[in-house]
Amino acid sequence: MSQILIPAALALALAFAGFAVWVRLAPSDPARWHLDPATAPRPSTPNWAEVDRVVAASPETVARQIDERARAEGAVRLAEDDGFTTWIARTRLMRYPDYVSIRLTPEGEGTRIRAFSRSRFGYGDGGVNRARLRRWLPD
Repeated sequence: MSQILIPAALALALAFAGFAVWVRLAPSDPARWHLDPATAPRPSTPNWAEVDRVVAASPETVARQIDERARAEGAVRLAEDDGFTTWIARTRLMRYPDYVSIRLTPEGEGTRIRAFSRSRFGYGDGGVNRARLRRWLPD
């Protein structure tokens, strides 16, 4: 019996390690993940969050705050154009990539923030994307 269990356990461990490496090294195609948060299709799975609100600060100030907060958590920019930016943020334990697209537009005396944060892997996110948006975005 142990002649079967030991190789099976080893194969399972190697498969898990291989998947973990692939998750960390898998390329992130901007054409797939750099999407306008106002128009991007929402996943059918509960692993995403969005924000649409106006804050009393200039777009430059809001962009600087988001940039500082994102970088402090180790996020990196995937792409930036057409008035919005997409960041790659990674989960703490497994380092799964999540994608955070943020559009800032002037509105009155403030800035409209449209943000869409979604997980690349998994069915649910345990509230990780919503919590990230709360941390990154000014009130």
